[in-house]
Amino acid sequence: MVRGLPAALVEAFSEVPLGGNGAAVVALDRPAPVAWMQRLAGRLQQSETAFLLPLDQGWALRWFTPTQEVPLCGHATLAAVLALSHWQRLTPEESTSFLTRSGPLLVRAPKPPTAAPHGEPPFAEIVLPTFPLYPGPPPRDLLRLLQERLQEAPLGFWQSPLGYQVVLLGAMAPLASMEGVSEALTGSARQGLVLMQAVIEGDQPAVSVAGERPDYQLRFFAPGLGINEDPVTGSAHALVAPYWMAQLNRPRVVGWQCSDRPGGMVCEGSSSGMIRLSGSGHLLWEGTLWAEPEPCWGSSAVQVEWQQACCP
Repeated sequence: MVRGLPAALVEAFSEVPLGGNGAAVVALDRPAPVAWMQRLAGRLQQSETAFLLPLDQGWALRWFTPTQEVPLCGHATLAAVLALSHWQRLTPEESTSFLTRSGPLLVRAPKPPTAAPHGEPPFAEIVLPTFPLYPGPPPRDLLRLLQERLQEAPLGFWQSPLGYQVVLLGAMAPLASMEGVSEALTGSARQGLVLMQAVIEGDQPAVSVAGERPDYQLRFFAPGLGINEDPVTGSAHALVAPYWMAQLNRPRVVGWQCSDRPGGMVCEGSSSGMIRLSGSGHLLWEGTLWAEPEPCWGSSAVQVEWQQACCP
């Protein structure tokens, strides 16, 4: 007999409906095979689908784009926290760990609605790893593309162990209006390209995160992962936030993503050396997922695969 699974779509890192980055969240009751999760992620067609599996202590969490599993996803992690809170499987302000391919990630549920200022959406916290940025010359194809679209050379270029390439643009570069970037990318830039710039007060309509004005903004393109443009990317902000903290000489900064579904987050350093991201989200829909389970669901082989993926 088919058993229904709780599912939801959360628009992460957005304080208003129809903004931010949509992530589907599925609460499993037993380990699911990779092939089934990948087919479902392809069917749901969100930039990421998060699969949660309850453990004795915490949860196992895995992320799938429409085409492949990925080792880290910030917005789907935030969506998972908000979904569990909505399903009352996390109590207000409860801390727990998600066991993932990137190691254990500490998360914290939002405050109870009565503790938040009137009208303020729920803000949850997630802690993500950051990685060093290695400066160097940009690839020729990427440099040519940026000069054609911006009529200026980038101010900085870095590689990262996460596989993302990071480009610093001048504050006046038309980042928000750049079009056709993803389709023109070649080589390693297709696996993740971060274009970022400082936000100068008065150079665009006012936006805010929890009432604070952003210090920087970025856009993220990853056609090699099946994502032409990711609307709001937690892993990208965790990667570049230390750069902006150092530039501004502050322990916390506010990041914005100026995509067609914009959103942002507060970024802070943590005692672990990782980055704490605080963000809100909007529950767009929830329901019951009726998908025919495969015979190998919960089998010993699938359990071992989950153990290896989330508890290496």
